[in-house]
Amino acid sequence: MRLLDGKALSGIIKGQLKQKTAALKERHSKVPGLAVILVGNDPASEIYVEMKAKACAEVGIYSVVHKMPETVGQDEIVDTIRMINANPHLDGLLVQLPLPKQIKSEALLEKIAIEKDVDGFHPHNLGKLFTGLDTFAPCTPLGVMRLLEEYQIGVDGKNAVVVGASNIVGKPMAALLLNAGATVDICHILTGDLSEHTKKADILVVGVGKPGLITGDMIKEGAVAIDIGTSKVEGKLRGDVEFESAAKKCSFITPVPGGVGPMTIAMLLSNTLKAAEINVTREQ
Repeated sequence: MRLLDGKALSGIIKGQLKQKTAALKERHSKVPGLAVILVGNDPASEIYVEMKAKACAEVGIYSVVHKMPETVGQDEIVDTIRMINANPHLDGLLVQLPLPKQIKSEALLEKIAIEKDVDGFHPHNLGKLFTGLDTFAPCTPLGVMRLLEEYQIGVDGKNAVVVGASNIVGKPMAALLLNAGATVDICHILTGDLSEHTKKADILVVGVGKPGLITGDMIKEGAVAIDIGTSKVEGKLRGDVEFESAAKKCSFITPVPGGVGPMTIAMLLSNTLKAAEINVTREQ
């Protein structure tokens, strides 16, 4: 069994991005810019946004956080999105999820300019992803694909099972795997016998936020297990895959923490740089 070390790989990617952002600044006087809208006082969201801001600073990306109160209305957030869309110095825009109950998340995401949608959540970009066109792919699934590539884990012709069917992780993850040549099953809350599917997986990707959902006896010998889920249990982060029993069956497995999480932020930085490079090309 080998660990898929997302923390180490993200460090390498950040180093590469730092060089690219410096070159962009030198050649075109362009500093990539990222805006984050943070609504409310959710502790996990605040920590995550801080991590994103720190990562931006590490690679030379300018970042700004628009913090808004829990009681904010839909129209106020839309106005902020429109302001950021119109700002030529900000190449990327993301709205930190989850949002308060009074906010219609899907309606907000559709207001983000598609060329600034570095989270890859806009229906336009998701549509391009599902049709195999170049676009901004959601950062977590993109990070998973980058991990597989780094460890030379072939996807073409493999049986892949994705547990979780959300619009921001499960569905785009399945699309990326399908585009790469895998045969893909998607499992969700209504799936009857989950283990019947997971036992067939050469590549198993799990992201539902239910700690210990997948145990070793549900995994095929020699499979690759990608654990996207993170939950805090008794003060410690745990994944959706029960690591100890799964590791005995897997050829590769991601740890929690230190697996997919760091890759998500690395791909956000990569998408932001991509947006900046596209903007430079448009201006020429």
